[in-house]
Amino acid sequence: MKHRNLTDEQLVDFLKSDDQAAFEEIYNRYWYKLLGIAYHETGTREEAEELVQDLFERIWHKRQESIIRHLSAYLVVSIKYLATNYVKSQITQRKFQEYLIFNEIHQSYVTDESVQFADLSKAVEEAMKKLPEKSVEIFKMSRFENQSVKAIAQQLNLSEKAVEYHITKSLKVLKEQLKAYHSDN
Repeated sequence: MKHRNLTDEQLVDFLKSDDQAAFEEIYNRYWYKLLGIAYHETGTREEAEELVQDLFERIWHKRQESIIRHLSAYLVVSIKYLATNYVKSQITQRKFQEYLIFNEIHQSYVTDESVQFADLSKAVEEAMKKLPEKSVEIFKMSRFENQSVKAIAQQLNLSEKAVEYHITKSLKVLKEQLKAYHSDN
């Protein structure tokens, strides 16, 4: 009871002398004000209470080495500092969580794409096995090596019409065999 009438400066002096009653008076005098500031900064009562608790715990543990000239200003600045650091850590944590989520989505997409490409490549190989050897050779020259019909005809000693026939036949078979991979999108 005797500490209630003391000034902040006197309370700080008693606090440095390990006076628990002085600490309790500081706590009772400023707890609600600090809670309001912390709540305003964090937006949640639970976090605000935890920050105020942390502040008073620090004050008690560092009571002998702390230099406190104006108790009220010291407490307000301290709680704002703790609240700001808390908010920053939450933002950093949220950004990190977003990064992990986007990275996971990207990896999933890349993996799906790779799997689909591998499946499609395998299906193309299987479909090509159903074609005559000459049609496969012409199709590969046309589509994979980007050679013109004229160049293929000259190289294989065939007419351009024959080359076009083999390409058309190959495309027809592939289209039929790869219906599962065709998308209307």
